[in-house]
Amino acid sequence: MINKLQRGFTLIELLVVIAIIGILAAVVLASLNDARDSATNASVKQTTNNIRSQAEIFYNSLVPNSYTGVCTSADVATLMTAVDTASTQITGLNTTLATAGSATTITCHADAAGAAYAASAALIDTGSGQTYYCVDSTGYAGVTAAALPASDTTCL
Repeated sequence: MINKLQRGFTLIELLVVIAIIGILAAVVLASLNDARDSATNASVKQTTNNIRSQAEIFYNSLVPNSYTGVCTSADVATLMTAVDTASTQITGLNTTLATAGSATTITCHADAAGAAYAASAALIDTGSGQTYYCVDSTGYAGVTAAALPASDTTCL
């Protein structure tokens, strides 16, 4: 009698292993997308907070102290562009007081008297609805449910 040694895998075993690998890959990819969105939101929040710091430096550099022109100052404009670059959904800058913010723009409003400003940027929707990160001259920095309204210089 001749002994035949069977080596290798059966087709069923191979298909089961491929299916398990596919399921694990799908789970990992879903987690990576969530992590990428969270990282983008963290970057938008940090850069928007930096706008607040630059606005205060701008305010203190003028005599008398004023926020007039803060949204178009070079340092704030650079940070607004950085937010624009960090977020895949923001496609433009809005520094016109009479224009409301939107989910596709980073918005900075300063009132005509130079007494107040606010800056707002849309965060990536992670399933809980569209939210915005807003900072203003009152010291507020946080998540809001709505974009910065036209002619408004406060986040709340």
